[in-house]
Amino acid sequence: MTPAAVPRPVVTLVGAGPGDPDLLTVKAVRAIRAATVLLVDDLVGDGVLRYARRSTRIVRVGKRGGCASTPQAFIEKLMAAEALKGERVVRLKGGDPFVFGRGGEEVEHLRELGIEVAVVNGITSGLAAVTSLNVPLTHRDHAHGVIFVTGHAKEHGRSPDWATLAAAAAQGLTLVIYMGVAQAGHLQQGLLEGLGRSTPIAVVQHASLPHQRHAVGTLGDLAGLIEREGLGSPAIIVVGDVLRGLAALPLERGAVHAA
Repeated sequence: MTPAAVPRPVVTLVGAGPGDPDLLTVKAVRAIRAATVLLVDDLVGDGVLRYARRSTRIVRVGKRGGCASTPQAFIEKLMAAEALKGERVVRLKGGDPFVFGRGGEEVEHLRELGIEVAVVNGITSGLAAVTSLNVPLTHRDHAHGVIFVTGHAKEHGRSPDWATLAAAAAQGLTLVIYMGVAQAGHLQQGLLEGLGRSTPIAVVQHASLPHQRHAVGTLGDLAGLIEREGLGSPAIIVVGDVLRGLAALPLERGAVHAA
C-alpha cells in the first residue's frame, strides 16, 4: 500500500483589517475558519475571532509600542513549529500583513525553513481612518498620491526624514502616519519645515470601531490637539489638502474640531 503523502507545511498570514469585523474579506474568513492554530495580534478584536472554530487553539501574541510585547523571534519560532507538526496555522494581524505588520520578516523566516506561506490582504488602518471621515486619500484637485509612513522607528534605527516628507506633501501628496502619536511633537516640528502651520490634519483613534474618536485641526496645533483631546494609540495621523473643508462638516459622535 502506498503511504499517504505528507502535506507540505503552510502558514497563512491574514489581515484582520482595522477592527470592524464586517470589513474582513471573504478569503480572510475562510482562512480563519480553516485554522487549527491562530496566532493573534493584540489589536484583533473578539468580533473577528468569532469566525474561528471552537476547537481552534488561539495564541495571543500581542505587540504594542510602549507595552510588554511578545518577542518577534518567539512568534516566528512558534509559527514554524506548529506548521511542521501539521497544524493549519494562521497568523492573524491587524490591518494588512504587509503594511507595517512585519509580514515580510515572517515570510523570509518561514521560507528559509521550507514552509510555504500564503498571504491574505486586509484593509489597512490608514485607509479605514480616512474613509471614516468620508475623505479620499487622493483627489484630482487636491492630492495626486499618498505616502504611508511609520512615525515609530526601529530601535536604534533612523527616524523618518519629516522635512523631506513635508516637501513631498507640499507637492500634492497625502501623508498617512502610523504609530506617530508618541512622537507627535517631533514629527510636527519636522513637517513644519516644509508645510504651513495652517495645513489641515486629522487624528483618528480606533478607526472603524464603535468607540472611534477623531479630531481635526491644523499642523501648527498637532501636538496640542492630541494632548487636549486625550488621543492615544492606536491612532492614525493624516496630513494634507484632502482634509480642507472637513472642519465645516457636521460633527459626528466622538469627533472634535480644533479652535
